[in-house]
Amino acid sequence: MGKTLRIGAIGWGLRGGLAAIANRPEDDAELVALADLSPAAHAKFKERMGDDKYVTTNYLDLLDQNLDAVFVMSPDWLHEEHACTLLAAGMNIYLEKPMAITTEGCDRILETAKSSGSKLFVGHNMRHFGVVQKIKQWIDEGKIGEVKAGWCRHFVSYGGDAYFRDWHADRTKSTGLLLQKGAHDIDVLHWLCGGYSETVSAIGDLSVYGKITDRLKPDESIKVEFRKVWPPSSLDKLNSVVDVEDINMMLMKLNNGVLASYQQCHYTPDAWRNYTIIGSEGRIENFGDSPGKSVVRMWNQNHQGYVEKGDLEYEVPVATGGHGGADELIVGEFLDFLRSGTTSVTSPIAARQSVAAGVAATQSVRSGGAVVQVPPVAPDLTEYFK
Repeated sequence: MGKTLRIGAIGWGLRGGLAAIANRPEDDAELVALADLSPAAHAKFKERMGDDKYVTTNYLDLLDQNLDAVFVMSPDWLHEEHACTLLAAGMNIYLEKPMAITTEGCDRILETAKSSGSKLFVGHNMRHFGVVQKIKQWIDEGKIGEVKAGWCRHFVSYGGDAYFRDWHADRTKSTGLLLQKGAHDIDVLHWLCGGYSETVSAIGDLSVYGKITDRLKPDESIKVEFRKVWPPSSLDKLNSVVDVEDINMMLMKLNNGVLASYQQCHYTPDAWRNYTIIGSEGRIENFGDSPGKSVVRMWNQNHQGYVEKGDLEYEVPVATGGHGGADELIVGEFLDFLRSGTTSVTSPIAARQSVAAGVAATQSVRSGGAVVQVPPVAPDLTEYFK
């Protein structure tokens, strides 16, 4: 038995279950402390983790609990403050995506991690999705030649309930859903296409939810629920501020010459992501993205017409756990990273680049679709996190 890792968490909301996965006494890791402003969250935490666990409303109190790491799962606009404070104090952290809601915020987090030497791990769990893993494997095996283009169509049937009835709808707290929700997919496109966005342009609109007048008062809040509300225009009790786009279309030119696009809609009747990667010698595409309910197909022979079945197919097997087992995989990766500093599937630089692309694209949307340059990462940071 090795030294037991003592883990803390900031925030016990929708992603509280992620930190709970790190409670693995049989693997010398225990979740022992929580910082959350809500007494109800404290009660839920103790009910799940044990009455002897430490709870506080002030996240700074976690610094006195002899912790080895903290899961930062606070609302997005607090990521920068919480991450930088903990890192500067010498604390290792798991930072939920998006890294921050501004590019400058991301760079401040990177600089703080570098200067303090604390370990920074960013939770882009979608790199562990079964469909994404298979697409990446086939690309790396050269089955479609050299990647030339990629795109993602993201259908979000639950978008209204999840993002327009709370703080996500307020651009001062999220920047926009092209960043907040799109950071995952932008990161996956970067990874599959082997580069980072250099220039972007985008268009978007608040086309459905902006017309709904049933709003909460500024001092009101509700518990977000994933209901089956249809049609989307019948959604009720929207956030008091609704000024983020509910549909976005983004174009990217990567620094390796690959062209990519990302399309996101928050009022579709279905919910899934469709990735398409085109190489010089073939194409890969997924249909469905849930384990046990999805298939990845590849065409790398010439066909004169529509061919439903791929020249190669992979049915994604059933998996258990959060986000199709991806949560368990990424938490395990984080614990290994804490113990041995092993290379992780994702990286702080990749996380920063997904935010930077999302921020630039949001600027483009709100300036009429102009081409926007994505600010590069400082060379010393790139080298440090290599």
